[in-house]
Amino acid sequence: MPRYAPNKMPTVVKQRYFELLRTGYKGAAAARVVGYPSAAARTGSSMLGACSFPTPALYRPASSLRTTASTLPTGSTPTSPSRRSRPRSGKSFQTVYREIRRNSKPDGHYNPWWAHNQALLRRKRPKEEKIRAGEPLRTLVREKLTDKWSPQQIARYLAREYADDAAMRACPETIYRALFAGLLGRRDAKLRTGRTRRKKQRRGVPTPNKIKNMTLIHHRPLEINDRKTPGHWEGDLIIGRGQGSAIGTLVERTTRYVQLIHLPRGRKAPQVRNALITQTAHIPPQLRKSLTWDQGRELTLHEEIEALTGFRIYFCEPHSPWQRGTNENTNGLLRQYFPKGTDLSLHTARDLHEVARQLNRRPRMVLGDKTPAQAMQEWLIDPLTR
Repeated sequence: MPRYAPNKMPTVVKQRYFELLRTGYKGAAAARVVGYPSAAARTGSSMLGACSFPTPALYRPASSLRTTASTLPTGSTPTSPSRRSRPRSGKSFQTVYREIRRNSKPDGHYNPWWAHNQALLRRKRPKEEKIRAGEPLRTLVREKLTDKWSPQQIARYLAREYADDAAMRACPETIYRALFAGLLGRRDAKLRTGRTRRKKQRRGVPTPNKIKNMTLIHHRPLEINDRKTPGHWEGDLIIGRGQGSAIGTLVERTTRYVQLIHLPRGRKAPQVRNALITQTAHIPPQLRKSLTWDQGRELTLHEEIEALTGFRIYFCEPHSPWQRGTNENTNGLLRQYFPKGTDLSLHTARDLHEVARQLNRRPRMVLGDKTPAQAMQEWLIDPLTR
């Protein structure tokens, strides 16, 4: 090996050299062990120069934001980091302080080559799970989960009770990972929700619009908010057991008149489109002005519904059920007839018609104790003169 060709030094030799330093070898002794030339073995300085930045293939390059081995002076201590090291390193005083405090040798002094080697060892992957490796921690977390504690509560408890013992602390994410990996037992320890699988997460990933060419509720004419003219409806689906069945609900904003949509073939967009077209055909055209819906995928084909029914469809903002509050209130009333957790496919079109008839014949305070059927009938007598 050429004496002055540090870049040609095998990675394995560099790694072995720093492993010897970590175990307590002096620089010259470590150089001799790895077979470095005798001239360098007398001081070890050439070896240090050649191995200033050992980058074995199994490690990724260190971030440029981190302090590197050649930027801090040897012999610094966590209690008195020198502010003069900042111009040399290009890092702030606080960054230098944290580096010295974290990577000092057991005797309390800082050695750049030791620190760099320790950083590489910490970055080594894969690492054994903390809860798998620690039986006391695993037992304690299992007990708390059995007592219906959440991972966040357990993490805060460990931070309070074991502030000086890093081996007995775990963040909520560590507990979640161990739980879903089966390290805590599948029967004894589980979440309060009963989940055994992790929900899919899409943090930081923009979600494209599920429905193309939507017209949001902010573009809806202001006259619709006055509730003085009928023909403006709000709609939604109520879902049955296991999300396997559904019933469409329409309610007119002015008269509170209810129309239920039978969906015997499912609640996907084509089925909802066909049901809305056929089951609203009996409504007079002058009472089919607008329809406000949430951003559910069942209305993906809203443009076809508009063309074939005459409704102008508007969509609420995501997670804003109050923007169609009349329909939300009606759905609550319908749950008296269609309880949550039941199979809604068992109800026939005749059953839905009977339920709607009962609701439309029930007096409402908002209508002056008139029924929705009576209020609608008043507009049907001569709707064009009002």
